[in-house]
Amino acid sequence: MNSTPPQIPVQPLPLNFDLPNFAARLKGTGSIKMVALGSSTTAGERDIPPYPNRLEKLLRESFDGRMIDILNRGVGGEEAPKERKRIDTDVLPEQPCLVIWQIGTNCVWQSAADHPPSHKDTIGALEEGIEVLKTPGTIDIILMDLQYLPAVLTPATIDATNEMIKAIADVAAEKSINLFRRFDLMKRWNEVGRYSFELMVNPIDDTRLHQSEWSTKMVAEALRKVIVDKVKKIGTS
Repeated sequence: MNSTPPQIPVQPLPLNFDLPNFAARLKGTGSIKMVALGSSTTAGERDIPPYPNRLEKLLRESFDGRMIDILNRGVGGEEAPKERKRIDTDVLPEQPCLVIWQIGTNCVWQSAADHPPSHKDTIGALEEGIEVLKTPGTIDIILMDLQYLPAVLTPATIDATNEMIKAIADVAAEKSINLFRRFDLMKRWNEVGRYSFELMVNPIDDTRLHQSEWSTKMVAEALRKVIVDKVKKIGTS
């Protein structure tokens, strides 16, 4: 498959809120630290470099080579309750100015299991974790919702998917937290851009849950765009 991505005729939805802590760090000097928290999308799956590594390089290029480090705190298979517990040890001690928290997929993916994770527990942990991250007053937050791929679109998972997408969006709005709408973006790749799931799914993933090299790269590009666009609008680039 050609590794060069075609031009996609859709763009990510912009972030709704400013990134004042990241913008302030850009105005200063020295290194800038971020943390990516999540599951396999964050940690990386098999042989595909994960989005945090790619985004780190893209942001350095976008901001004149500033030393921007994105610490990867992803653990495959985890969901918000376990990730919330790791905030105290894996996130706050690093004193990042921005945290990207990818959540929701594993709760949905396991919704057809005999003992699925609780939707209520996932959203409750998300709400609690946001408040913990907001407490220092020095951390911007971007939530990332589910991927739009076959595993979360089956008859056994679609209801849980729709419920989770709405719940994450509701929490983001209620808490005034930025939301990177990955599900919406990938859906428009498929429906508007006419890019097939064969391009978007990791070809060696029989579960049809994980993103391909192409779609992982494009998610990183989309994140770069929404972050850079937001910062440039407040004149800090």
